[in-house]
Amino acid sequence: MSLQRAYRLLAVFYSLLLLIGAIALLAGGGTPLAMVHLVVGLVAVAGLWGYILKRGVMGPRMWRPLAGVLAVGAVAQLFVLLSVSLDGVTITWMLTSAVFALLLVVILYRYGDRDQAIWATPEELAAARQLETLLEGQSRLEAQKREGDREASVQVVKAGDEYRASVTRRRDGQQEQFEERFHHPATLVFFLEKFAGLSVQDFDRADPA
Repeated sequence: MSLQRAYRLLAVFYSLLLLIGAIALLAGGGTPLAMVHLVVGLVAVAGLWGYILKRGVMGPRMWRPLAGVLAVGAVAQLFVLLSVSLDGVTITWMLTSAVFALLLVVILYRYGDRDQAIWATPEELAAARQLETLLEGQSRLEAQKREGDREASVQVVKAGDEYRASVTRRRDGQQEQFEERFHHPATLVFFLEKFAGLSVQDFDRADPA
């Protein structure tokens, strides 16, 4: 069995668990805490399907915090189960929720990584292809842009499977320098536009390094 098929079966299993949980709640077999678990589980499963189908769902910023919440919640529930006497229904819900959460934590953490093509817009993907073409002809790209009293200069280098961007920003006589590494060029495009105000066309217009 391939890893992708195993992920799909896992997502189907989790979806069925949510369906069973919803039926149990409608039948009056759950607790108020179970409703919270069900809602969080629904969001988590949406992220799981997004990860499997390689589709962006709700933006990357929410998934790693959610993975952290699930991890803390799972550990807390396991602690309660070991230290407090509970009724059978509550134990069943909490144990199921803890196991459910722990398996999702790693997947959602990976899904929340912004450095993936699934989070890029069509425009960023197109610009990434242009950037790759430029880097095939040059080992290093440099560009500079000035707007009023603000100036930004960037140097981009591809090293193996990584893209390294060195940025220098100047404003009001102050200078700031930082460097970031990326695995996907579309993420680099997003970074340059947001933090340096530069596009791929600025490299194209610049003199070759």
